[in-house]
Amino acid sequence: MFEGPVQDLIDELGRLPGVGPKSAQRIAFHLLAADPADIARLQEVLQTVKQGVAFCEVCGNVSADTRCRYCADARRDPTLVCVVEEPKDVLAVERTREFKGRYHVLGGALDPLAGIGPDTLRIRELLARLGGTGPASDETEISEVIIATDPNTEGEATATYLVRLLRDFPGLTVTRLASGLPMGGDLEFADEMTLGRALAGRRAL
Repeated sequence: MFEGPVQDLIDELGRLPGVGPKSAQRIAFHLLAADPADIARLQEVLQTVKQGVAFCEVCGNVSADTRCRYCADARRDPTLVCVVEEPKDVLAVERTREFKGRYHVLGGALDPLAGIGPDTLRIRELLARLGGTGPASDETEISEVIIATDPNTEGEATATYLVRLLRDFPGLTVTRLASGLPMGGDLEFADEMTLGRALAGRRAL
């Protein structure tokens, strides 16, 4: 244990996802040795991100404007919506260059043990989009929803729950990414070719 602010910094860094005690220590001492101008830039960027970044009113993706670049892009197919868990999953799907529609970000996956239920996620907003009462109600009716949640326990539970909700919408096709993604994995870490094939070979539910 270090004393005072140094240990406080290590403790806070250790709370970040993917940062263990040793990594937190290395980052902390790197910051201590860094030029004050570099620290000032880091502080400014963190403050800007917290204050200046919002979420798209349509899909829930991170955005600097009211609508993200995908929802604002008239060239993308508004009848096709890919449902993902997190904004990072949008980037994973985009890297495949296979998808030309729009997105809906749930903000996580169902996980009762962690206290994450349907009301915690942006499921109500998805139903509003499909019912034509959401922020994009003036756009073309959605004809297909691709459920692209992670292939793990929480992602599968979320997909099953969504299928039950969406099957009653007339004329709506609900599909799921094809098999090929490793069970227990994360879309963020899937290579572009595997994810692209899973997207192109999606199966109807």
